[in-house]
Amino acid sequence: MNIPTIMPRLKGFRFPREIIAYAVWAYHRFALSTADVEDLLAARGVIVSREAVRLWINRFGQHFADCIKRDRPRPNDKWHMDEVVIMIGGKKHWLWRAIAANGDALDILVQTRRNAKAAKRFFNGLVAKFGEPRVVITDKLRSYIKPIKILAPEADHRAHKGLNNAIEVSHRPTRKREKIMGRFKSHLQAQRFLSAHDQINLVFRPRRYQLTANSYRHARSDAFNLWDDYTAEMTA
Repeated sequence: MNIPTIMPRLKGFRFPREIIAYAVWAYHRFALSTADVEDLLAARGVIVSREAVRLWINRFGQHFADCIKRDRPRPNDKWHMDEVVIMIGGKKHWLWRAIAANGDALDILVQTRRNAKAAKRFFNGLVAKFGEPRVVITDKLRSYIKPIKILAPEADHRAHKGLNNAIEVSHRPTRKREKIMGRFKSHLQAQRFLSAHDQINLVFRPRRYQLTANSYRHARSDAFNLWDDYTAEMTA
């Protein structure tokens, strides 16, 4: 990705929006720290502090995630749901994640509980955004049973550990980033970062093993074009 500087500068920001967008892209696309992104920019003659990089990521990561969610096709009606433990401030939290059968990230929610109330809160948000699913696949956690029965009574709920491998794989980038970041520092940081990270990776990590080399290059080019469009939509 080149870093042109042809778009209008964001009010109140010293660097062009293309440079800010590049920093956000690099941070989420690769397993990098803010210091790593600082060095990448320095290699291109852009001298900026890691604190500024962190500000850009926190300020504009959700903008790109929202644009991606706005423009993607409606996800299919077969969902995978799972929850995984993450440590925040030495305390156990639960990351609830849902994906569609084709791998599209639907939503994530960081909560302090792993019970029926937490499951209902997460599932209720999904139904409000996407409507009732046709099939819901979960592990054998019994907390899912009642919320799914109440909120999506026509759905086929399949509770089986072996059927949920797709979403188990989707947790891996989270684990990698958690390690690089020295674990999440707060509930807000985890929610903010993961909400953006899942959506941005969805665009820039197509299932390469299912594509020919030419198809992958076309998908990558389309992703860069989308990113340029979303960069043009950035506002201060």
